[in-house]
Amino acid sequence: MIALAALLDAAPQVVPGAAGGRALERAAGSDRATAVTVAAALLAQPLPAQLLKVRCDRAGEHRVCGLVVSGVKFHRPLDRPAFLTEMRTLIAGAFAAAPIEEVDLWTTVPLDAGRGAVVSGDFARPTSATVFAVTVTRAELPQLAAIVGGSHNVFWDPAFARELATGNAR
Repeated sequence: MIALAALLDAAPQVVPGAAGGRALERAAGSDRATAVTVAAALLAQPLPAQLLKVRCDRAGEHRVCGLVVSGVKFHRPLDRPAFLTEMRTLIAGAFAAAPIEEVDLWTTVPLDAGRGAVVSGDFARPTSATVFAVTVTRAELPQLAAIVGGSHNVFWDPAFARELATGNAR
Protein backbone atom coordinates (compact mmCIF):
# COMPACT_ATOMS: atom_id res chain seq x y z
CA MET A 1 0.00 0.00 0.00
CA ILE A 2 2.85 2.41 0.83
CA ALA A 3 4.52 1.58 -2.49
CA LEU A 4 1.30 2.35 -4.35
CA ALA A 5 0.97 5.71 -2.60
CA ALA A 6 4.56 6.58 -3.50
CA LEU A 7 3.93 5.59 -7.10
CA LEU A 8 0.82 7.76 -7.30
CA ASP A 9 2.68 10.73 -5.79
CA ALA A 10 5.38 10.35 -8.46
CA ALA A 11 2.88 10.16 -11.33
CA PRO A 12 2.40 13.33 -13.37
CA GLN A 13 -0.73 15.24 -12.60
CA VAL A 14 -3.59 15.12 -15.06
CA VAL A 15 -3.86 18.36 -17.00
CA PRO A 16 -7.16 18.88 -18.86
CA GLY A 17 -7.58 20.17 -22.39
CA ALA A 18 -5.42 20.25 -25.49
CA ALA A 19 -2.55 22.00 -23.68
CA GLY A 20 -2.60 19.18 -21.12
CA GLY A 21 -2.22 16.52 -23.81
CA ARG A 22 0.63 18.41 -25.43
CA ALA A 23 2.19 18.97 -21.99
CA LEU A 24 2.19 15.24 -21.27
CA GLU A 25 3.74 14.49 -24.67
CA ARG A 26 6.50 17.09 -24.31
CA ALA A 27 7.40 16.57 -20.63
CA ALA A 28 10.48 14.58 -19.65
CA GLY A 29 13.14 14.23 -16.99
CA SER A 30 13.56 12.84 -13.51
CA ASP A 31 10.98 15.37 -12.20
CA ARG A 32 8.31 14.71 -14.81
CA ALA A 33 5.51 16.08 -12.61
CA THR A 34 7.21 19.50 -12.59
CA ALA A 35 7.87 19.20 -16.33
CA VAL A 36 4.17 18.57 -16.98
CA THR A 37 3.22 21.54 -14.79
CA VAL A 38 5.66 23.86 -16.59
CA ALA A 39 4.71 22.57 -20.04
CA ALA A 40 0.99 22.96 -19.34
CA ALA A 41 1.49 26.53 -18.14
CA LEU A 42 3.60 27.47 -21.16
CA LEU A 43 1.33 25.74 -23.68
CA ALA A 44 -1.89 27.23 -22.26
CA GLN A 45 -1.62 30.11 -24.72
CA PRO A 46 -0.60 29.95 -28.40
CA LEU A 47 3.14 30.52 -28.81
CA PRO A 48 4.85 32.17 -31.79
CA ALA A 49 7.64 29.57 -31.57
CA GLN A 50 7.16 25.83 -31.09
CA LEU A 51 7.99 24.53 -27.62
CA LEU A 52 9.29 21.04 -28.38
CA LYS A 53 10.36 19.71 -24.99
CA VAL A 54 10.27 20.59 -21.30
CA ARG A 55 12.72 18.54 -19.27
CA CYS A 56 12.85 19.01 -15.51
CA ASP A 57 15.32 17.24 -13.29
CA ARG A 58 15.64 17.09 -9.54
CA ALA A 59 18.66 16.33 -7.37
CA GLY A 60 17.67 16.51 -3.73
CA GLU A 61 15.93 19.84 -3.32
CA HIS A 62 17.45 21.30 -6.50
CA ARG A 63 15.17 21.62 -9.53
CA VAL A 64 16.29 22.62 -13.00
CA CYS A 65 14.21 22.82 -16.19
CA GLY A 66 15.33 22.79 -19.78
CA LEU A 67 13.18 24.22 -22.56
CA VAL A 68 13.79 23.22 -26.18
CA VAL A 69 12.32 25.56 -28.78
CA SER A 70 12.21 25.05 -32.54
CA GLY A 71 14.10 27.65 -34.57
CA VAL A 72 12.02 26.91 -37.68
CA LYS A 73 8.36 27.00 -38.66
CA PHE A 74 7.37 29.84 -36.38
CA HIS A 75 3.61 30.27 -36.01
CA ARG A 76 4.00 33.93 -36.97
CA PRO A 77 6.94 35.94 -38.30
CA LEU A 78 9.59 36.63 -35.66
CA ASP A 79 12.33 39.19 -35.96
CA ARG A 80 15.09 39.47 -33.35
CA PRO A 81 13.13 41.64 -30.84
CA ALA A 82 10.04 39.40 -31.11
CA PHE A 83 12.17 36.26 -30.77
CA LEU A 84 13.89 37.61 -27.65
CA THR A 85 10.54 38.62 -26.17
CA GLU A 86 9.27 35.09 -26.77
CA MET A 87 12.33 33.55 -25.09
CA ARG A 88 11.98 35.86 -22.07
CA THR A 89 8.27 35.01 -21.83
CA LEU A 90 9.01 31.27 -21.85
CA ILE A 91 11.71 31.59 -19.18
CA ALA A 92 9.59 33.82 -16.92
CA GLY A 93 6.62 31.49 -17.42
CA ALA A 94 8.65 28.47 -16.37
CA PHE A 95 9.75 30.20 -13.17
CA ALA A 96 6.16 31.31 -12.47
CA ALA A 97 4.79 27.79 -12.96
CA ALA A 98 7.04 25.90 -10.55
CA PRO A 99 9.62 26.34 -7.76
CA ILE A 100 12.64 25.74 -9.97
CA GLU A 101 16.11 27.21 -9.51
CA GLU A 102 17.30 27.43 -13.10
CA VAL A 103 15.97 27.45 -16.64
CA ASP A 104 18.17 26.38 -19.53
CA LEU A 105 16.63 27.32 -22.87
CA TRP A 106 17.99 26.37 -26.24
CA THR A 107 16.64 26.79 -29.74
CA THR A 108 17.44 24.17 -32.35
CA VAL A 109 17.13 23.79 -36.09
CA PRO A 110 17.15 20.52 -38.02
CA LEU A 111 20.23 19.49 -39.99
CA ASP A 112 20.28 17.36 -43.08
CA ALA A 113 22.41 14.39 -42.09
CA GLY A 114 22.17 13.08 -45.64
CA ARG A 115 20.39 10.11 -47.09
CA GLY A 116 21.39 6.88 -45.42
CA ALA A 117 23.48 8.65 -42.76
CA VAL A 118 23.98 6.97 -39.41
CA VAL A 119 22.04 9.03 -36.86
CA SER A 120 22.68 7.00 -33.72
CA GLY A 121 25.66 5.24 -32.21
CA ASP A 122 29.37 5.98 -32.26
CA PHE A 123 29.45 7.25 -35.86
CA ALA A 124 26.26 9.27 -35.71
CA ARG A 125 25.84 12.49 -37.59
CA PRO A 126 23.93 15.27 -35.83
CA THR A 127 20.33 15.80 -36.87
CA SER A 128 19.94 19.21 -35.23
CA ALA A 129 22.02 22.23 -34.27
CA THR A 130 21.65 24.67 -31.40
CA VAL A 131 21.28 28.24 -32.71
CA PHE A 132 20.45 30.06 -29.47
CA ALA A 133 21.03 29.11 -25.84
CA VAL A 134 20.82 30.83 -22.47
CA THR A 135 20.75 29.85 -18.81
CA VAL A 136 18.94 31.94 -16.20
CA THR A 137 18.78 31.28 -12.48
CA ARG A 138 15.89 32.40 -10.30
CA ALA A 139 18.23 34.91 -8.63
CA GLU A 140 18.88 36.48 -12.07
CA LEU A 141 15.17 36.78 -12.92
CA PRO A 142 15.07 40.56 -12.20
CA GLN A 143 17.75 41.00 -14.90
CA LEU A 144 15.99 38.69 -17.39
CA ALA A 145 15.61 41.32 -20.12
CA ALA A 146 19.29 42.28 -19.91
CA ILE A 147 20.46 38.66 -19.84
CA VAL A 148 18.37 37.34 -22.72
CA GLY A 149 18.76 40.51 -24.78
CA GLY A 150 22.49 40.77 -24.18
CA SER A 151 25.48 38.70 -25.16
CA HIS A 152 26.83 37.65 -21.75
CA ASN A 153 26.26 33.90 -21.26
CA VAL A 154 24.09 33.77 -24.39
CA PHE A 155 25.00 31.68 -27.42
CA TRP A 156 23.92 32.89 -30.85
CA ASP A 157 24.58 31.05 -34.08
CA PRO A 158 25.68 33.90 -36.39
CA ALA A 159 23.57 32.74 -39.36
CA PHE A 160 20.43 32.38 -37.22
CA ALA A 161 21.03 35.80 -35.65
CA ARG A 162 21.35 37.32 -39.14
CA GLU A 163 18.14 35.62 -40.29
CA LEU A 164 16.24 37.09 -37.33
CA ALA A 165 17.84 40.53 -37.80
CA THR A 166 16.75 40.66 -41.43
CA GLY A 167 13.31 39.21 -40.75
CA ASN A 168 14.08 36.12 -42.83
CA ALA A 169 13.80 33.54 -40.06
CA ARG A 170 12.38 30.27 -41.24
